[in-house]
Amino acid sequence: MADLHQHDHITCQQVVELVTSYLDDALSPDEATAFEQHLNFCDGCITYVDQIRVTIATTGRVAEDDVAPEARDKLMAAFRQWRTST
Repeated sequence: MADLHQHDHITCQQVVELVTSYLDDALSPDEATAFEQHLNFCDGCITYVDQIRVTIATTGRVAEDDVAPEARDKLMAAFRQWRTST
């Protein structure tokens, strides 16, 4: 998201795409503001962000080396399939 201004809005799809960067404090100030403004009026996205927070807290940070190559390949294939279907 380039050149966001405080009056810009983001969509639910953009929340899904940006949630990891948001939780890692990697968004620009304008992006973070737009993200948080969306959460102010979207209960569904609040629930989604909370679910991601719980997932991270529950599973911790898994390094790539911690995942068996076969499992990684299956996860990547599932992600690619999900990504092309949305």
